[in-house]
Amino acid sequence: MSHFKEYIDAASRLYERYTDYVRRNPAATAHLESTVRTVSYLIAETAGLVLHAAASMFTPFCIPGRFADSHEISELVYSASNLLVLFNDSILRRGLRCSLTKSLSQQRLLNWLSVLEYVQVFLEMGAFKLWGEVGRWLVIGLIQIFKTVFRLVLLLVYKSGLGTSPPIIPLDRSAECVGEAESNSEQQEDSCFVGQRSGRVIRPLGSAPSLQNRLWGAPVQRNRRSSLAENSTPTELGLQETVAESVYISRPLVHLLCLGLCGKQSWKPWLVSGFLELSSFAVLSDARFQTRWEQAEMRRRGFLLLYYLLRSPFYDKYSEEKILFLLKLLADHIPGIGLVARPLMDYLPTWQKIYFYNWG
Repeated sequence: MSHFKEYIDAASRLYERYTDYVRRNPAATAHLESTVRTVSYLIAETAGLVLHAAASMFTPFCIPGRFADSHEISELVYSASNLLVLFNDSILRRGLRCSLTKSLSQQRLLNWLSVLEYVQVFLEMGAFKLWGEVGRWLVIGLIQIFKTVFRLVLLLVYKSGLGTSPPIIPLDRSAECVGEAESNSEQQEDSCFVGQRSGRVIRPLGSAPSLQNRLWGAPVQRNRRSSLAENSTPTELGLQETVAESVYISRPLVHLLCLGLCGKQSWKPWLVSGFLELSSFAVLSDARFQTRWEQAEMRRRGFLLLYYLLRSPFYDKYSEEKILFLLKLLADHIPGIGLVARPLMDYLPTWQKIYFYNWG
């Protein structure tokens, strides 16, 4: 028991040191996350080469979630890198001195929803590897049920407004309102002198930050609390917009139900899903969203409507030949395009097989 307690204490000290480092160095943490993600690509690619030593060459273009044939390994490390970002963001948010509008229970729902979205592809692949097609669809159904319930609770109970993907907007590590940087910046702003006639902001020499944290531009007077509130307070939805968002949230379950009743080759799931998504988008596009992340979410949903050209059965009967012909034409006649087009041609069949890639 004494050895076990020593291990717990050592882990606690290590965790405290790590959280302190993240709070003091948000920009360096962002670089660390980017490095981990890049290294994860290389590790996954290397694993694919080891598993398939007979292969003579591999694609130089890396698409997240696909490296050689080691799909499970690549998805595992890619999901882990996203979870690392989520974990570091939670540390930085706890260090914010600004008051956050989300309750503890709402934040927990958002955390679980984010975790599900980050690991859903890996869970689907792992279920298929362990239990076959039946286990794969069982895991898909359970994940979609949990996601739908979480999103509906957030929408109807907590009035969270328009749902985003990812559910928790990643922090801007370059912002100066996190950790120690926030405290230093507020002190500097308080000591700045603003000319009454010119409006020019002048920073006293004594309030300059350390050399490594120094910004050589003119000091900017801005309200960081209002900026954080903008990112935390969603636009209130009316009854019509709430119904439209509920339809959008429920669409995956309706699609899965239609797949189970009508089969994968039927047009009914494709048509029903498309109708629900278009109807929801048409209603929500008329709403006036105030925050940037809500406007970005609407642009993302509009772009994702193009996915219906790549989803079966439309893709199998109409799009596949035309898309592959266009990619081959571009790869053969435009220098440099082949580095992207040829791996994309190889990637499309894999993308088609994974439910959460094209329907999630």
